[in-house]
Amino acid sequence: MITIKHLRYKSILEIEDLEIEERKVTCIIGESGSGKTTLLKMLNHLLSPDKGSILYRGDDLQDLDPVDLRRKVIMLPQTPVIFHGSVKDNLIKGLEMAEGELPDHSTLKNIMSSVNLQKALDDDAENLSGGEKQRVALARVLLMNPEVLLLDEPSSALDDETEDFIIRHVVEYVKKNHKTLIMITHGKDLAKKFGDRIIEIKGGKAYEWNH
Repeated sequence: MITIKHLRYKSILEIEDLEIEERKVTCIIGESGSGKTTLLKMLNHLLSPDKGSILYRGDDLQDLDPVDLRRKVIMLPQTPVIFHGSVKDNLIKGLEMAEGELPDHSTLKNIMSSVNLQKALDDDAENLSGGEKQRVALARVLLMNPEVLLLDEPSSALDDETEDFIIRHVVEYVKKNHKTLIMITHGKDLAKKFGDRIIEIKGGKAYEWNH
């Protein structure tokens, strides 16, 4: 459970009371510049509120170790980070940095399949298309097995068919593994299709949609 109380951030956000349930898919919609990404960054302490509080499972984010928090609550930005090296190097980078157990070949191929990435593990990651880089970054996050996934328009560089395929698989992964997904979407139809709950950010405030 993530609980927001009396949150203020510059002139961008002013949210009085908002709870985001565990083990649910919450979609965040709103016009460009409405504060969606700012809110997502605040949920794993990449940004701090000027006033108010954000609680994760009852603990104020200000009191938690930010490195430990970001291993549990992982954000995938809209523009993915791609490191020098192969597809495999990029897939395991997050686990290497967290000093986690590295996956075997079969696990890597399965995670690539789940995001429809049809590349060899030894392919140069920097030669991938924008959509393929986005899928590598998403697979890297899934391999880290976080409690909460924060996805900022994870399918923005994809065509409609691939977008539907990948979001469907991510949602299935979240539900099967009892995870929490908070996802900014650029389309209301996508939010209606996959979200258990839809929150619209408008004028810096949060409104819940019934659908």
